[in-house]
Amino acid sequence: MVNTKVTLSSWQLDNPVIPASGTFNFGKEFSEFYDINILGSFSFKGTTKEPRFGNPCPRIAETPMGMINSVGLQNPGIEAVINHELPEMKKYFNKKVIANISGFSIDEYVYCCEKIDKEEQVGLIEVNVSCPNVHNGGMAFGTDANNVAAVTKAVKAVTTKPVYIKLSPNVTDIVSIAKAAEQAGADGISLINTLLGMRINLRTGKPIIANKMGGFSGSAIFPVALRMVYQVAQAVNIPVIGMGGVSSAEDVIEMMYAGASAVQVGAANLTNPYACKEIIENLPKVMEKYGISDLNDIIGKSFK
Repeated sequence: MVNTKVTLSSWQLDNPVIPASGTFNFGKEFSEFYDINILGSFSFKGTTKEPRFGNPCPRIAETPMGMINSVGLQNPGIEAVINHELPEMKKYFNKKVIANISGFSIDEYVYCCEKIDKEEQVGLIEVNVSCPNVHNGGMAFGTDANNVAAVTKAVKAVTTKPVYIKLSPNVTDIVSIAKAAEQAGADGISLINTLLGMRINLRTGKPIIANKMGGFSGSAIFPVALRMVYQVAQAVNIPVIGMGGVSSAEDVIEMMYAGASAVQVGAANLTNPYACKEIIENLPKVMEKYGISDLNDIIGKSFK
């Protein structure tokens, strides 16, 4: 019998498999395909202070072994999530969830995190710092170590639950960003968010996505994500949730060898609604194949 249980900041999960924010909505649609209570947890739809319709269409472009999206954080807003989505969630998911929070100013991050921190269904807060800072010329918070530190410190001041900072890979030095978050009080790191990419329509010569560029995800980015998880996990003393192109139980184990304590699955959910279910079912078999009896024994083993 193998042990698939893992721990994130004293929160024990039955397994390390977590659908990533933006690919699982609030879980209801997937609960119609299978019992999602088999998941370790899931990170729900990125939530902002105000409701957002999102970016203009087209928002999606296909690419070999992946996709590009520019959905634009479409969500019902923090009040609707607390008053409607979380109560609905109790009907089909009986574990705690990860609250993914986005903002366009530090005040917005603080407002949303303080609100969601009071919800008993939330196990930890995942703060997405890939949003543009409207008070700093539109540069994404996550591309500057000082901005990441400022957001982290402000959010930690108003929360009691663990706070994990979700980092953008679109930087020259991911380690310095992660260390800035840790030094500002982050309880953990999530990475990577999507890379920046684009596609062009050969009939028109124009970008396919209305916003021209979008987030590149899918199995094609797995080696980049793995490299960044490996770099960050060695540099910080807090847990890392690895993500980026994960689509199999083998990918989960590889991420954990690189230092991840848990693993999120993103784009794979959009092409196969059973992706996480299949990964969870295959995980014990793959562990046995490689002589792994306890997942906790392999976390960061590639550099220890």
